[in-house]
Amino acid sequence: MSERLLRYYEEQGLLRPDRLPNGYREYGAADVAAVRNIRALLAAGLPLRVIADVLPCVCDHNERMVPTCPELIVALRRERERVEAARAQLETSQRLIDIVLDAAPPEVTAAADRLRGSSLTAPGHRREPGRLR
Repeated sequence: MSERLLRYYEEQGLLRPDRLPNGYREYGAADVAAVRNIRALLAAGLPLRVIADVLPCVCDHNERMVPTCPELIVALRRERERVEAARAQLETSQRLIDIVLDAAPPEVTAAADRLRGSSLTAPGHRREPGRLR
């Protein structure tokens, strides 16, 4: 974990490390657990403003996040619904793309396969806009 990220979490009110007399921060086991939970909640798609509200609703049990209040359940259910809607939209987009690709004549598909392997699509190759070879 970068020092910069830890300080950012502290600025957002997510961490409150102890301060030593020399001003250095001292992170304890609770801070380590909080960072683990913050990272997990971020990975689940929750924004930091929501995490700030629900982080007190989490306890650590054998490095596993356990909800302790209904606000966290509500936030996670809302995020799950958002993820499900996004997944459904992506599946719809994929089906529509497949329909168009399946309608392509074989000669166009073959030409596309050749293009895909050509230098036109090689990394770092620049072609003039609007020009195909």
